[in-house]
Amino acid sequence: MDWDKLRIFHAVASAGSFTHAGQMLGLSQSAVSRQISALEEEINTPLFQRHARGLTLTDEGELLYGAVSDVLTRLGQAEEALKNAQAAPRGSLKITSSHGLGTYWLLPRISEFVGDYPELQVHLVFEDRELDLAQREADLAIRMRAPVQADLIQRKLFTVHYHLCGHRDYFARHGVPQTVEDLAKHTVIGYGETVAPEVRDVNWLLDTARRASNGCGRALRINNITGILHAVETGIGIAALPDYLTSERPHLVRILPDTEGPTYDVHLVYCDALRQSKRVAAFRDFLVRAAKDWKY
Repeated sequence: MDWDKLRIFHAVASAGSFTHAGQMLGLSQSAVSRQISALEEEINTPLFQRHARGLTLTDEGELLYGAVSDVLTRLGQAEEALKNAQAAPRGSLKITSSHGLGTYWLLPRISEFVGDYPELQVHLVFEDRELDLAQREADLAIRMRAPVQADLIQRKLFTVHYHLCGHRDYFARHGVPQTVEDLAKHTVIGYGETVAPEVRDVNWLLDTARRASNGCGRALRINNITGILHAVETGIGIAALPDYLTSERPHLVRILPDTEGPTYDVHLVYCDALRQSKRVAAFRDFLVRAAKDWKY
């Protein structure tokens, strides 16, 4: 069997659709579909049941998926063993995180790691969707929730708290809300409907303000944390911001301290196949130290 077809088959089985697999592989949906059809013809066996809501593996497909998964795991382990034969960590290290954590917590600290390991090529991917670590879309992930997959190793780094904040100049012009009901007199900034954040209850502030004002309050929706931060710093209104942002910006004033939003445990996550990787171990140890030293 052709390895390229098997690799594409594994991506389709993991993603559950030709379209999502194509996005992961950088191929068109039609190209992926043709490769799967060719593989099924080659082995004279249907691998997927096709239906309106996606794809499911046949019994034969499940058997092949397990075999290909084992091969990919062994190849990953062999790759790491070869790289670990070198005295120092080297090669490529791909790290993914949400836009917020990546831009405002990781980036200010990453220069130390890059300087300590000059033979490592570090690639940062900031996506609010979760990249597939099993498909090697990234080597490590920094996530605001614990993974559920059994083959992923996780390490808790710290806990993120969200607080209601506004710019001090905004409050000088419009006054400081003393109660949740007072939010009806202010513009409340939250996430847009098209955002795909990895955290639960991300718009708890909009929901709280809407209930307190019987749906009469002013709201502005923005689809990422950078836009929300800039809107607050421009003096447009009030938002719920994480402490890794507010701790570095004394011009942002916290209000209504008794109104607490949800908290999120931040985890470092990577595949079990990379357990012995020097590259991963170096970044893990660096990140654990950085999280321990962070004061908020």
